Amino acid sequence: MIQHISAVTFAVRDMQEAVAFYHKLGFTLTYGGPQARFSTLQAGEAWVNLSLSPTYQQQWWGRTIFRVDNADAMHQRALDQGLAPGPLCNGAWGERYFHLTDPHGHELSFAQLLAQDASP
Repeated sequence: MIQHISAVTFAVRDMQEAVAFYHKLGFTLTYGGPQARFSTLQAGEAWVNLSLSPTYQQQWWGRTIFRVDNADAMHQRALDQGLAPGPLCNGAWGERYFHLTDPHGHELSFAQLLAQDASP
């Protein structure tokens, strides 16, 4: 049985820019670095791999969703770091979330589970 996604790998044109972006979101470099061809960053149980591809051309493919404890705090962190997250929203499916696009066009979402109404 599959339990969860272990990591996601993004192609990036500029490793230094990408590592700096994910560091602003609270990810810690565990392998590679700004001059490497491949880097791994971790935040909690979430892992992001960055693979240098200087000719990568941005195209929409989907969205990676990161579960967070507090969407409002994560949104504020992004703002404090000079990033431009979308507005905070409450989804009818029970999540508070916002979207943010990384410098290479990868769409990210940060989502917090909302308390479920226990009434019948």
